[in-house]
Amino acid sequence: MFFNSLESAVRRARRAIGIALLVSLIFGLEAAHAQALYDRFVQAVAVDRSDEVAALLARGIDPNTVDPEGNPALVVAARSGFEPTVDVLLRGGAKVNARNQFGDSAIMVAALGGYVSIVRKLLARGADFDNPGWNALTYAATSGQNDVVRLLLDAGADVNAKGPNGTTALMMAVRGGHTDTVDLLLAKGADPGRRNENGASALSWAKRAGNEAIEASLRRHGARD
Repeated sequence: MFFNSLESAVRRARRAIGIALLVSLIFGLEAAHAQALYDRFVQAVAVDRSDEVAALLARGIDPNTVDPEGNPALVVAARSGFEPTVDVLLRGGAKVNARNQFGDSAIMVAALGGYVSIVRKLLARGADFDNPGWNALTYAATSGQNDVVRLLLDAGADVNAKGPNGTTALMMAVRGGHTDTVDLLLAKGADPGRRNENGASALSWAKRAGNEAIEASLRRHGARD
């Protein structure tokens, strides 16, 4: 009786160990599979393989997946001007206002890069463009993206919106030496007399840079020392 009970216990123990190993193996394979899908998705977004992105979304990958640096897929695609991938992600349900670890949204990085068509599509999806702090207009002005500046202003962006330290789009355009952007912003009502929290103005930045053309333009629109 004792030996029969012992043998039965051993068999049960072996069965339990076998099941535990099997469960561990299954979940291990599932984890490895999930990691492989994640890696494929991140890579596909990064190189604009929109067909593969679509296929992975169809398999259940979250369109709002972030890369190892914390960038949502839509931000990655918009930043690089990958319009086909942007389209796929938007159709797949990507959150249009998702931000990365620096607070950048898709419309902000698209504006910085001058990707007019992407900015237009994001606006059509309800992207925030006048959010507090740094915004799409400031980013577009920083890199002298006049077509994007016009598009955002036509959409209702505040030409005098302030960044976190009071810096405006006009100041950033001056700082970048973008004469045409400065003229465009002034024509649309940008106030050349604004100062940021450090006391700097568009005019003071123009003078510091020795940009006489921008300085003259600012003075014509009422800027004073």
